[in-house]
Amino acid sequence: MKMVEVKEKAKKLGVKSGKMKKEDLIRAIQIAEGNDACFGSNNKQCPQMDCCWRDECITD
Repeated sequence: MKMVEVKEKAKKLGVKSGKMKKEDLIRAIQIAEGNDACFGSNNKQCPQMDCCWRDECITD
């Protein structure tokens, strides 16, 4: 997902993006959605099956 799309999603959830890096913004969105803020930190082993970032996270 491109940064513009990430910022749009953040805005819809009431998350202020400011000058956050993409990874940090995604983690803030994860918190707003009720998920663990774990984007990019699980060594490609993600237990969050319902997270919309899962595919991008485990392939990076």
